[in-house]
Amino acid sequence: QVQLVESGGGSVQAAGSLRLSCAASGPTRDRSCMGWYRQGSGKTREFVAHITSDGRTVYADSVKGRFTIAQDSAKNSLFLQMNNLKPEDTSMYVCATGDLRGSRCFWGDWGQGTKVTVSS
Repeated sequence: QVQLVESGGGSVQAAGSLRLSCAASGPTRDRSCMGWYRQGSGKTREFVAHITSDGRTVYADSVKGRFTIAQDSAKNSLFLQMNNLKPEDTSMYVCATGDLRGSRCFWGDWGQGTKVTVSS
């Protein structure tokens, strides 16, 4: 079973930075897409960013220019550099992997998440 373990969450003040990591282990599956979602308390899961195996990145409008997604060449690790954090970024951040079909990512595996809290 594929395991995705996130780390790097924490509490920061507004305008601060955090770097999230996601380590993938277990059977190798298609990881042509790797991405981050977030889910706040009582809210639906929200797309944050993803990166495809050919290096293309997509970001939610709410994080463009502030967050940067990256992965290692072996696709065993995924990162999210978050700068200029805002209180509305407070959420549980979850890592996901999946396969790219055409221009869409189809997610297959999810982590448990790492909590990010941004205070004003």
